[in-house]
Amino acid sequence: MLSIVTSLPMFAPMLTLGAYQAALYIHQRSGSLLLQPVIVTLLLVIAALWLLQIDYDQYRQAANPIALLLGPATVALAVPLYLQRHRIGQLLWPIMLTLLFGGALIIFLTLLLAWLFGAEWVTLMSLAPKSVTMPIAMLLSEQIGGNPALTAALVMLTGVVGTVMAPSLLRLAGVDSPVARGFTLGMNAHAIGTAYAVQEGGESAAFAALAMSLMGVFTALVLPWVM
Repeated sequence: MLSIVTSLPMFAPMLTLGAYQAALYIHQRSGSLLLQPVIVTLLLVIAALWLLQIDYDQYRQAANPIALLLGPATVALAVPLYLQRHRIGQLLWPIMLTLLFGGALIIFLTLLLAWLFGAEWVTLMSLAPKSVTMPIAMLLSEQIGGNPALTAALVMLTGVVGTVMAPSLLRLAGVDSPVARGFTLGMNAHAIGTAYAVQEGGESAAFAALAMSLMGVFTALVLPWVM
């Protein structure tokens, strides 16, 4: 009976959505930033696949309908951007300066610290695009000589750690502006940080989405040229 259930076409999407709902419940009940829904969902799905002895390739193919929704979900981030278009226009120059210096500093400090700790070239190139969203980061990593699989893991880790640390650090620094908080989360923690910014309100969500998008474009244009 179990093998019949797991072979149903809707089993993988239902498993993924069920794991995400459980992760949301855990996050809401605990209130802990460490229990981010994205990482908890990942752990729950891995545990389910291991317990049920389901091959990952089989699960990935069956869960493809959810993957197809990632495109529309990403495009939907344009809605808060559109609603805040006048505010973005007012802050255009501060936004561009923050992107230029902040984006360059993120890449420089990442490579410098990794180099000081003795990281090899492949590791350095895998680390360089860690602060941008995963599809862009993996393509950049392959282009500049990194390991896309390692980059994917580092992007996930960066998003989780950034989302956990950024709110506390911003609070300690006395930063309560939704614009600054959202932009910080989007630049440093990409999609996971943007998802957290949505919980803080429309203005924070808009600037997080803007920062994530601009950081992806900036890194895609600058990083291969610098390397």
